[in-house]
Amino acid sequence: MKKAFFAAAVLALALTGTATAAQTVRLGLVGGIYEDFWAPAKEELAKEGIDLEFVPFTDYVTPNRALSDGDIELNAFQHDIYLQNEIKEYGYKLTNIGGTFIEAMNIFSRKVKSVSEIKDGDTVAIPNDVTNGGRALKVLAASGLITLKESAGFSPTVADVEKYNVKVEIKEMAANIIPAALPDVTAAVINGNYAMDFGFKLEDAIFRDTSLNEKPYWNLVAARTADLEDPAKVELYGKVMKAFRSEATKAVLDKMFGGYVVCAGWDEDFLAPFRK
Repeated sequence: MKKAFFAAAVLALALTGTATAAQTVRLGLVGGIYEDFWAPAKEELAKEGIDLEFVPFTDYVTPNRALSDGDIELNAFQHDIYLQNEIKEYGYKLTNIGGTFIEAMNIFSRKVKSVSEIKDGDTVAIPNDVTNGGRALKVLAASGLITLKESAGFSPTVADVEKYNVKVEIKEMAANIIPAALPDVTAAVINGNYAMDFGFKLEDAIFRDTSLNEKPYWNLVAARTADLEDPAKVELYGKVMKAFRSEATKAVLDKMFGGYVVCAGWDEDFLAPFRK
Protein backbone atom coordinates (compact mmCIF):
# COMPACT_ATOMS: atom_id res chain seq x y z
CA MET A 1 0.00 0.00 0.00
CA LYS A 2 2.79 2.39 0.97
CA LYS A 3 4.70 1.51 -2.20
CA ALA A 4 1.62 2.18 -4.31
CA PHE A 5 1.07 5.53 -2.59
CA PHE A 6 4.73 6.46 -3.07
CA ALA A 7 4.60 5.50 -6.76
CA ALA A 8 1.45 7.58 -7.24
CA ALA A 9 3.08 10.55 -5.52
CA VAL A 10 6.16 10.29 -7.72
CA LEU A 11 3.95 10.09 -10.81
CA ALA A 12 1.95 13.13 -9.70
CA LEU A 13 5.16 15.07 -9.09
CA ALA A 14 6.46 14.12 -12.53
CA LEU A 15 3.23 15.19 -14.17
CA THR A 16 3.29 18.47 -12.27
CA GLY A 17 6.85 19.09 -13.39
CA THR A 18 5.87 18.38 -16.99
CA ALA A 19 2.96 20.81 -16.80
CA THR A 20 5.19 23.49 -15.38
CA ALA A 21 7.84 22.93 -18.04
CA ALA A 22 5.18 23.16 -20.74
CA GLN A 23 4.47 26.71 -19.56
CA THR A 24 8.05 27.85 -19.99
CA VAL A 25 8.68 29.79 -23.20
CA ARG A 26 12.31 30.39 -24.14
CA LEU A 27 12.59 33.62 -26.11
CA GLY A 28 15.75 34.34 -28.10
CA LEU A 29 16.86 37.98 -28.02
CA VAL A 30 19.87 39.85 -29.42
CA GLY A 31 21.18 42.58 -27.16
CA GLY A 32 20.31 43.35 -23.56
CA ILE A 33 18.11 46.25 -24.57
CA TYR A 34 15.56 43.80 -25.98
CA GLU A 35 15.18 42.34 -22.52
CA ASP A 36 14.05 45.79 -21.37
CA PHE A 37 11.43 45.79 -24.14
CA TRP A 38 10.12 42.41 -23.02
CA ALA A 39 10.34 42.95 -19.25
CA PRO A 40 6.69 44.10 -18.88
CA ALA A 41 5.48 41.05 -20.83
CA LYS A 42 7.59 38.72 -18.69
CA GLU A 43 6.06 40.22 -15.55
CA GLU A 44 2.51 39.96 -16.91
CA LEU A 45 2.92 36.37 -18.09
CA ALA A 46 4.29 35.33 -14.70
CA LYS A 47 0.87 36.20 -13.25
CA GLU A 48 -0.60 33.55 -15.57
CA GLY A 49 1.95 30.93 -14.56
CA ILE A 50 4.00 31.33 -17.73
CA ASP A 51 7.76 31.71 -17.41
CA LEU A 52 9.10 33.79 -20.29
CA GLU A 53 12.78 32.90 -20.22
CA PHE A 54 15.14 35.27 -22.04
CA VAL A 55 17.88 33.50 -24.00
CA PRO A 56 20.56 36.02 -25.08
CA PHE A 57 22.44 35.88 -28.38
CA THR A 58 25.29 38.08 -29.56
CA ASP A 59 24.79 37.79 -33.32
CA TYR A 60 21.99 37.72 -35.87
CA VAL A 61 22.75 34.28 -37.32
CA THR A 62 22.41 31.99 -34.30
CA PRO A 63 18.86 32.82 -33.09
CA ASN A 64 17.08 31.36 -36.14
CA ARG A 65 19.30 28.28 -36.08
CA ALA A 66 18.55 27.81 -32.39
CA LEU A 67 14.83 28.19 -33.05
CA SER A 68 14.93 25.72 -35.91
CA ASP A 69 16.88 23.22 -33.77
CA GLY A 70 14.38 23.47 -30.90
CA ASP A 71 16.73 25.14 -28.43
CA ILE A 72 14.22 27.98 -27.98
CA GLU A 73 10.48 28.31 -28.63
CA LEU A 74 10.44 31.85 -30.05
CA ASN A 75 12.80 34.60 -31.08
CA ALA A 76 12.34 38.36 -31.45
CA PHE A 77 15.18 40.24 -33.13
CA GLN A 78 14.51 40.56 -36.88
CA HIS A 79 12.14 41.96 -39.47
CA ASP A 80 10.35 39.90 -42.09
CA ILE A 81 12.77 40.63 -44.94
CA TYR A 82 15.63 39.22 -42.87
CA LEU A 83 13.55 36.22 -41.80
CA GLN A 84 12.56 35.39 -45.38
CA ASN A 85 16.20 35.66 -46.51
CA GLU A 86 17.21 33.24 -43.74
CA ILE A 87 14.44 30.81 -44.70
CA LYS A 88 15.52 30.94 -48.33
CA GLU A 89 19.20 30.48 -47.53
CA TYR A 90 18.99 27.81 -44.82
CA GLY A 91 15.65 26.13 -45.44
CA TYR A 92 14.30 26.92 -41.97
CA LYS A 93 10.63 26.11 -41.31
CA LEU A 94 9.84 29.26 -39.34
CA THR A 95 6.80 31.54 -39.28
CA ASN A 96 6.19 35.17 -38.37
CA ILE A 97 3.57 35.13 -35.58
CA GLY A 98 3.26 38.88 -35.05
CA GLY A 99 4.72 42.35 -35.38
CA THR A 100 6.34 44.11 -32.43
CA PHE A 101 7.86 47.44 -33.45
CA ILE A 102 9.78 49.22 -36.18
CA GLU A 103 12.95 51.25 -35.88
CA ALA A 104 12.96 54.46 -37.89
CA MET A 105 15.71 55.15 -40.45
CA ASN A 106 16.13 58.87 -41.02
CA ILE A 107 18.47 61.11 -43.01
CA PHE A 108 20.88 63.22 -40.94
CA SER A 109 23.49 65.79 -41.90
CA ARG A 110 26.08 68.04 -40.28
CA LYS A 111 26.40 70.14 -43.44
CA VAL A 112 22.90 70.90 -44.74
CA LYS A 113 19.60 71.78 -43.10
CA SER A 114 17.29 70.05 -45.58
CA VAL A 115 17.33 67.49 -48.40
CA SER A 116 16.70 70.30 -50.89
CA GLU A 117 20.18 71.69 -50.11
CA ILE A 118 21.91 68.49 -51.26
CA LYS A 119 23.48 69.09 -54.67
CA ASP A 120 25.18 67.22 -57.49
CA GLY A 121 28.47 65.66 -56.41
CA ASP A 122 27.54 65.40 -52.73
CA THR A 123 28.03 62.10 -50.90
CA VAL A 124 25.27 60.23 -49.06
CA ALA A 125 26.13 57.25 -46.85
CA ILE A 126 23.89 54.21 -46.42
CA PRO A 127 24.35 50.82 -44.65
CA ASN A 128 26.19 48.21 -46.70
CA ASP A 129 24.11 45.17 -45.68
CA VAL A 130 21.30 43.99 -47.94
CA THR A 131 18.31 44.58 -45.69
CA ASN A 132 19.24 47.91 -44.10
CA GLY A 133 20.87 49.16 -47.28
CA GLY A 134 17.76 48.36 -49.27
CA ARG A 135 15.54 50.15 -46.81
CA ALA A 136 17.91 53.14 -46.81
CA LEU A 137 17.60 53.38 -50.60
CA LYS A 138 13.83 53.46 -50.23
CA VAL A 139 14.23 56.34 -47.75
CA LEU A 140 16.38 58.19 -50.30
CA ALA A 141 13.72 57.55 -52.93
CA ALA A 142 11.00 58.87 -50.62
CA SER A 143 13.08 62.00 -50.06
CA GLY A 144 13.22 62.61 -53.81
CA LEU A 145 16.98 62.25 -54.21
CA ILE A 146 16.70 59.11 -56.34
CA THR A 147 14.10 57.10 -58.22
CA LEU A 148 14.06 53.31 -57.91
CA LYS A 149 12.98 50.84 -60.56
CA GLU A 150 9.42 49.57 -60.10
CA SER A 151 10.82 46.05 -59.91
CA ALA A 152 13.14 46.90 -57.00
CA GLY A 153 10.92 45.43 -54.27
CA PHE A 154 11.70 45.81 -50.56
CA SER A 155 15.41 44.99 -50.79
CA PRO A 156 16.76 47.17 -53.60
CA THR A 157 20.46 47.62 -54.28
CA VAL A 158 22.29 50.56 -55.80
CA ALA A 159 21.92 48.77 -59.14
CA ASP A 160 18.15 49.30 -58.81
CA VAL A 161 18.47 53.08 -58.94
CA GLU A 162 16.69 54.11 -62.12
CA LYS A 163 17.48 57.81 -61.88
CA TYR A 164 19.55 60.13 -59.72
CA ASN A 165 17.29 63.17 -59.39
CA VAL A 166 20.29 64.76 -57.69
CA LYS A 167 23.57 63.30 -58.90
CA VAL A 168 24.82 62.21 -55.48
CA GLU A 169 27.46 59.60 -54.76
CA ILE A 170 26.01 56.81 -52.63
CA LYS A 171 28.66 55.48 -50.26
CA GLU A 172 27.96 52.12 -48.62
CA MET A 173 29.51 51.40 -45.23
CA ALA A 174 28.84 49.36 -42.08
CA ALA A 175 25.71 50.68 -40.38
CA ASN A 176 27.38 51.00 -36.98
CA ILE A 177 30.13 53.36 -38.22
CA ILE A 178 27.92 55.71 -40.24
CA PRO A 179 27.12 58.09 -37.34
CA ALA A 180 30.83 58.63 -36.63
CA ALA A 181 31.47 59.17 -40.35
CA LEU A 182 28.70 61.76 -40.73
CA PRO A 183 31.14 64.75 -40.73
CA ASP A 184 32.92 63.17 -43.72
CA VAL A 185 29.82 62.95 -45.95
CA THR A 186 27.07 65.37 -46.90
CA ALA A 187 24.29 63.27 -45.40
CA ALA A 188 23.57 59.74 -44.25
CA VAL A 189 20.71 57.35 -43.66
CA ILE A 190 21.16 56.13 -40.08
CA ASN A 191 19.46 53.27 -38.24
CA GLY A 192 17.43 54.47 -35.27
CA ASN A 193 19.39 52.54 -32.65
CA TYR A 194 22.73 53.92 -33.87
CA ALA A 195 21.36 57.45 -34.21
CA MET A 196 20.21 57.32 -30.62
CA ASP A 197 23.51 55.85 -29.41
CA PHE A 198 25.31 58.84 -30.94
CA GLY A 199 22.91 61.37 -29.44
CA PHE A 200 21.05 62.38 -32.60
CA LYS A 201 17.60 63.72 -31.78
CA LEU A 202 14.66 62.77 -33.96
CA GLU A 203 13.92 66.42 -34.69
CA ASP A 204 17.47 66.85 -36.06
CA ALA A 205 16.72 64.61 -39.05
CA ILE A 206 16.59 66.44 -42.38
CA PHE A 207 14.17 63.76 -43.64
CA ARG A 208 11.96 61.42 -41.61
CA ASP A 209 11.38 57.77 -42.47
CA THR A 210 8.11 57.13 -44.32
CA SER A 211 8.23 53.31 -44.25
CA LEU A 212 6.86 52.82 -40.74
CA ASN A 213 3.64 51.20 -42.01
CA GLU A 214 5.37 48.77 -44.36
CA LYS A 215 5.01 45.26 -42.91
CA PRO A 216 8.26 43.78 -44.27
CA TYR A 217 10.19 46.21 -42.05
CA TRP A 218 8.29 45.43 -38.86
CA ASN A 219 10.30 43.59 -36.22
CA LEU A 220 8.57 40.35 -35.37
CA VAL A 221 8.31 37.26 -33.23
CA ALA A 222 9.13 34.00 -35.01
CA ALA A 223 8.12 30.44 -34.13
CA ARG A 224 8.68 27.00 -35.61
CA THR A 225 6.00 26.36 -38.23
CA ALA A 226 5.45 22.82 -36.92
CA ASP A 227 4.57 24.15 -33.46
CA LEU A 228 1.65 26.07 -34.94
CA GLU A 229 -0.10 22.77 -35.66
CA ASP A 230 -0.47 22.34 -31.88
CA PRO A 231 -3.52 24.29 -30.59
CA ALA A 232 -2.01 24.46 -27.09
CA LYS A 233 1.13 26.14 -28.39
CA VAL A 234 -0.85 28.51 -30.57
CA GLU A 235 -2.81 29.55 -27.48
CA LEU A 236 0.38 29.90 -25.44
CA TYR A 237 2.15 31.99 -28.07
CA GLY A 238 -0.97 34.11 -28.42
CA LYS A 239 -0.70 34.95 -24.73
CA VAL A 240 2.93 35.97 -25.23
CA MET A 241 1.99 38.32 -28.06
CA LYS A 242 -0.89 39.82 -26.07
CA ALA A 243 1.36 40.40 -23.06
CA PHE A 244 3.93 42.23 -25.19
CA ARG A 245 1.35 44.44 -26.87
CA SER A 246 0.53 46.45 -23.77
CA GLU A 247 0.59 50.04 -22.59
CA ALA A 248 3.43 49.07 -20.26
CA THR A 249 5.57 47.97 -23.22
CA LYS A 250 4.68 51.10 -25.17
CA ALA A 251 5.73 53.24 -22.21
CA VAL A 252 9.13 51.50 -22.14
CA LEU A 253 9.63 52.04 -25.88
CA ASP A 254 8.64 55.70 -25.65
CA LYS A 255 10.84 56.36 -22.62
CA MET A 256 13.91 54.59 -23.99
CA PHE A 257 13.72 55.68 -27.61
CA GLY A 258 11.58 58.81 -27.77
CA GLY A 259 10.08 58.15 -31.19
CA TYR A 260 12.89 56.16 -32.81
CA VAL A 261 11.04 52.92 -32.08
CA VAL A 262 7.35 52.75 -32.97
CA CYS A 263 4.83 50.01 -32.15
CA ALA A 264 3.97 48.05 -35.30
CA GLY A 265 1.40 45.40 -36.15
CA TRP A 266 -0.23 45.32 -32.75
CA ASP A 267 -3.75 45.31 -34.19
CA GLU A 268 -3.10 42.32 -36.45
CA ASP A 269 -3.56 38.72 -35.30
CA PHE A 270 -0.98 36.71 -37.23
CA LEU A 271 -1.97 33.55 -35.33
CA ALA A 272 -5.61 33.60 -36.46
CA PRO A 273 -5.05 31.19 -39.40
CA PHE A 274 -3.60 28.61 -37.01
CA ARG A 275 -6.45 28.57 -34.50
CA LYS A 276 -8.64 25.49 -34.81
